[in-house]
Amino acid sequence: MKYLEATYFLDYEQPVVQSIIQEFKSIKSVRERAIGLYLKIRDGWRYNPYHFSFSKEKYRASFIATKTEGHCIDKTILMVACARGLGIPARMHLAKVKNHIGVERIIEKFGSDELTPHGMVNLWIDDKWLKVSPAFNKELCHKCNVATLEFDGEKDSLFQEFDREGNLFMEYLQDYGHFEDVPFDFIIKNFTESYPQIMKKFKGRSDFNLLEPWPNLSASD
Repeated sequence: MKYLEATYFLDYEQPVVQSIIQEFKSIKSVRERAIGLYLKIRDGWRYNPYHFSFSKEKYRASFIATKTEGHCIDKTILMVACARGLGIPARMHLAKVKNHIGVERIIEKFGSDELTPHGMVNLWIDDKWLKVSPAFNKELCHKCNVATLEFDGEKDSLFQEFDREGNLFMEYLQDYGHFEDVPFDFIIKNFTESYPQIMKKFKGRSDFNLLEPWPNLSASD
């Protein structure tokens, strides 16, 4: 099946990725393997949406595996690669989402409360595709007063719609569909078209951290 293949981006044959999935290889149940992997990716890499790159090599699972944090696309790529390495058919799924809580810094840095493209994982378990979102680590959920997102291997596990007090938290705005491999060109095009403020501020750069002081611009810029 094509959703089990390694690719340039989903390079699960690399030792650094193999070291992540090694502990799950002896688990016979596909469902239990998937649950264990989900928890490892969710909490093993802290969610950070403020660092983005246009460098192709930084979208490889083997590169992401060496980091301690990542945005939703990073964590999606890593989980898809690891799942395939464990014999679980997996693919990327992208969407546009809107954040309703703690949005001040997001709006400041992105110029919008909409995050796009947002990455999710599709896993083939028990003859059906399940949607899984490993983006938000447990500590971040606690900080945002949102229940930690769990995955039982039987039902979709997407972003929490509400926080613990019933306030709207995350909202899905647009579904871009699923992808057999990392759609690098689509991701970059979507980002550049969605965030002109960022592209203007960091003109000419391929790798940037939005938490760093923004460059000073001349009047002509």
